[in-house]
Amino acid sequence: MAEYTSEDNKLALKVVFYGPALSGKTTNLMQLHSLLNPERKGELMVLETRDDRTLFFDMLPIGLKSNSGLDLRLKLYTVPGQVQHDSTRKAVLSRADAVVFVADSQPSQQDNNANAFGNLEENLEKVGLDIDTLPLAVQFNKRDIPGAVDETVLQARWSVTPWSPLIMASALHGQGVIETLRTVLDRLYTEIDNEFELANRHGIDRSQFITRLSASHEVNRA
Repeated sequence: MAEYTSEDNKLALKVVFYGPALSGKTTNLMQLHSLLNPERKGELMVLETRDDRTLFFDMLPIGLKSNSGLDLRLKLYTVPGQVQHDSTRKAVLSRADAVVFVADSQPSQQDNNANAFGNLEENLEKVGLDIDTLPLAVQFNKRDIPGAVDETVLQARWSVTPWSPLIMASALHGQGVIETLRTVLDRLYTEIDNEFELANRHGIDRSQFITRLSASHEVNRA
C-alpha cells in the first residue's frame, strides 16, 4: 500500500519484482539501477543468503516533486526465487503497490513459471492483496537464449489475461527492462491517481508519472 506522510508531503510507492529462481529478477534491478537517471537515486543494496539473493534499491526522482510540494518516491524490490525463502517472499510482497512478474523464456522453465505465478497469487492473498486488481506487468526474460519459446506462442497463451500484452526482454543486455518498468507504472498510475488525486491536486499526469520515474541516461543526453 502506498505510504503517505502528511508532515513532509511524501508519497512512497513499492514495486516488487517476482518470479522463479534465476529468471532474471536480480539482473532487471541491476540494469535499471544502471540505466535510469533520475535526479536522485539510492544505492543498490544486495542481501546475500546462502544460495540466493534479495535485492532492494529505492529511486528518489526529485523531478517529480510537484507544485504542491508532493515528494513522490519509488522503491523497487525483488524477492528470492528459491522455495525455501517463501516467508521472505510474503514479507516483501506485504503492502506492495504493484508487481512485475519476471518469467523465463526457456522451454524447460515453463512449468517453473506457472508454479511461481501460482505462488505469487497465493502469497498475495495471504498478505491481503488481490492479483486481479493489483497493478501487474508480466515480462518474459532471456529472449537472447537460443530456443526460447516463440513470442507469438507466449502472447497467445496470455492473451485472455488482464496482463496482456507481455513484455519481451533480455535483461542481461538491458533490453526490455525500462519498457517493463514503464508498463507497470502505467498500470499503477490509475490506482494512485484515484487515491491521491495526482493530476487534480498535484499536477502529475500519467505521462509525467511514467517518464520522470523512468528517465534514462539516453533520454537525458538527447
